[in-house]
Amino acid sequence: MKKKTQRGSSILSSARKGQSARRIDSGADDPVALQVIWRRLIAIADEAAATLRRTSFSPIVRESNDFACVLFDAHGAAIAENTIGIPSFNMTLGRTLAHCLSKRPASEWRPGDVGICNDPWLTSGHLPDITIVAPIFLDNRLLGWAGSIAHMADIGGALWSADTREVFEEGIRIPFTLLMREGQYNEELVRILRANIRIPDLVMGDIAAQISAGETAGRALKHLAEHERIKDFSHISRAIQSRSEANMRRAIGRIPDGIYKSTVDMDGTDDGPIHIEVAIKKKGTDLFIDYAGTSPQAGRAINTVLNYTEAYTCYPLKCLLDPLTPRNEGSYKMIHVSAPEGSLLNPRLPAPVHARQLVGHCLPAALYRALAPVVADKIVADSGSAPTLRVLINGFRDDRTPYTTIFFINGGMGARAERDGLSTTCFPSNVVCGSMEIIEALAPLRIWKKEFAIDSGGPGCFRGGLGQDVEIELVGRERANVSVLADRVKHPASGVVDGLAGTPSRIELNGQTDVLPVKGKSRIKQNDRLRIRFPGGGGYGDPRKRAKQAVRKDVEEGLVSEEAAQRVYGL
Repeated sequence: MKKKTQRGSSILSSARKGQSARRIDSGADDPVALQVIWRRLIAIADEAAATLRRTSFSPIVRESNDFACVLFDAHGAAIAENTIGIPSFNMTLGRTLAHCLSKRPASEWRPGDVGICNDPWLTSGHLPDITIVAPIFLDNRLLGWAGSIAHMADIGGALWSADTREVFEEGIRIPFTLLMREGQYNEELVRILRANIRIPDLVMGDIAAQISAGETAGRALKHLAEHERIKDFSHISRAIQSRSEANMRRAIGRIPDGIYKSTVDMDGTDDGPIHIEVAIKKKGTDLFIDYAGTSPQAGRAINTVLNYTEAYTCYPLKCLLDPLTPRNEGSYKMIHVSAPEGSLLNPRLPAPVHARQLVGHCLPAALYRALAPVVADKIVADSGSAPTLRVLINGFRDDRTPYTTIFFINGGMGARAERDGLSTTCFPSNVVCGSMEIIEALAPLRIWKKEFAIDSGGPGCFRGGLGQDVEIELVGRERANVSVLADRVKHPASGVVDGLAGTPSRIELNGQTDVLPVKGKSRIKQNDRLRIRFPGGGGYGDPRKRAKQAVRKDVEEGLVSEEAAQRVYGL
């Protein structure tokens, strides 16, 4: 009678009779064992993300997914990201960790140490995003690092807005420092943070949730190392990265060598419209992305630091060329990004950067337009959710307790070569819309309407995703501050390959347009109503070639009007 495998024995040793653990730990080529470990590492990052979401205090993290968790090897190379983390966070976390290690070498870190930073040029581009990093030790041996970024409900300074003039107005800026030393809070730093934040309990609660997420990742990684007898994850990290790199290079290699160019124009600010210009040089299996010709840095808060520019250059190219391989450090080694210093995409300190997503989210449109001649079957038309349209309302409840609410509501995605765009879906970010009932419970607001905007998706052989119409009323007695961060009022999401544009953004107060600044702050009073049109995505292909049955179905479901079905689609 054969002896049964002992419960809890190593997956690798059971599969390979004790040899796979040694082979994978030494970096040898064992694809089966590597796949097992790789999936386990991603699961650990997902477990950390679940901890962060479940223990967070604010709806921004708990409801809207505005966070990310990443695992790193002992040398600071990213090896696994949580599955639905914010793309820009995933990529900038590694750069922030590298900065932290340049200030405090790995040899000086101890168990229980936790680093914190939110400097826009060193992290993800604006102050509300707080980065937390922590070492993971096993028997006093550094196994790796856990990192997370989460968007805070408040960071002091001006309300999150697009009308600041320099970064010093935008909130408290935290250079890299230790938030915890060997498990003990840096109480002086905590007092400084609490004194500069409008809702300190909520913000410090979310930071504590990030720390808990790192602890969860640490326990799981140590268990994996003990269970599979892995002494050093660096060899595994290199093996994983090499496979991701090989897949991405293989995909790039299919594009003909050459230089591909495009431009994108956006509404800009009261200082004038903005212009994005890109040249993509493809040589062998490398891509060189140059943003020379882009507008100089702006006097308002739409500037995009180079970290964020790189993130939203690399991620959409990954989606386009190699969407199925899990992302890690190896996925981006062959993408080289440059932008002139002092430009909109590489501003100098102290440029205002609060609303950097209003430019950074538009980079995929420029990249996809440039590559359309050679990968037209893979690109996505412009998205109405790029850039994301955000509305923030803050003030005091009737009992004088403060509140801050951010509406993470989305427009429609652009259409693709084989299917319609996704309605009310964020891209290139993946923030989701939280519960309106939660917002009504936490703030003196009433949501009267949140529905698809008929005819908002750009017409095409494949239709752009629909935007939505939202109506919000202030029901509290206290006046409130409103900050609108919007674009695509004058430049709606364009279609591609003869597809047409989606509908533009529209902001109304009590039925009147041109009352609220679309990139600025205002005050509203009790019973004032905001009406916001979140724009639709662009269409793909000639609308007259759309299947008639698809048009009829759109009309039946209230997505396209009968008038548009006749006039645009020829039904």
